[in-house]
Amino acid sequence: MERAPAILSSRLPASLSAGWHAALELGYARRHGGTIPVRRRHVGPLRVQKHFIDAAGTCQHIIVHPPGGIAGGDTLCIDITLEEGADVLITSPGAAKWYDGFGRSASQSVSLVLADGARLEWLPLETILYAGADVRLESRIRLAGDARLLYGDVICLGRPACGERFDRGQWRQLAEIERDGRLIWCEHAVLPGASPLLASPVGLAGHSVVATLLWAGPAVPDELHQAALEVVTSGRAAATQLPGVWLARFIGDSAEDAHHWLRQLRSLLHPFTHGRPAQSPRIWAT
Repeated sequence: MERAPAILSSRLPASLSAGWHAALELGYARRHGGTIPVRRRHVGPLRVQKHFIDAAGTCQHIIVHPPGGIAGGDTLCIDITLEEGADVLITSPGAAKWYDGFGRSASQSVSLVLADGARLEWLPLETILYAGADVRLESRIRLAGDARLLYGDVICLGRPACGERFDRGQWRQLAEIERDGRLIWCEHAVLPGASPLLASPVGLAGHSVVATLLWAGPAVPDELHQAALEVVTSGRAAATQLPGVWLARFIGDSAEDAHHWLRQLRSLLHPFTHGRPAQSPRIWAT
């Protein structure tokens, strides 16, 4: 195994015998009217494809996990830093599949650090938790000054299309956002397989897909918020403006429907959040 740079080594477990461990560190800066990658280090099976700079100067990058699935004992660590004025969109080429851990847990830890004036869209494709997966997903985000973040995710519990329910395992999720050292958003969730909340009307009401779109930046105007509430979906959706954070949620039965909802909202918000119409990454069309 290649020697890990010190900053990545500190994020990996002391013992590498329990599973497959990977870490990725990326840094971005604004240069000559556009954003470019200025740092890229990796350990294990985490990579990025060649970056693409769109007409607005945004750097689009695709994070790839070549094994295609995460098993019990695996650990993924992603550290991303944006310098002042950097403008970045990060996505993935396909679903992240978390397999039955057979008694062993797996985890992903994401750290996003944005300097004053930076802007990031974090929009990976769906995360699928197989029955028996014991998964911990952590996102810790630090924003400085007027840094702005559009953060989306789609979680699929089980594989209903093949008759598999999420009746074993555990989904644990932590998300924290700080601005200038002050906590503005914190969410901790623990959902065991076969939890009553999966069927309860105060939980997922029998649905298996949860999607989130979060904006950390200036408050969304009332008319735009109302338009977001009227986006038609095949599931259930809602949105709310909180101090420093605008949050929208979807529950339904299809990852495709969840992405359709999320991308409709992104297109609706983009002229406000970015000052221009949304441009979808090319990988979404493949």
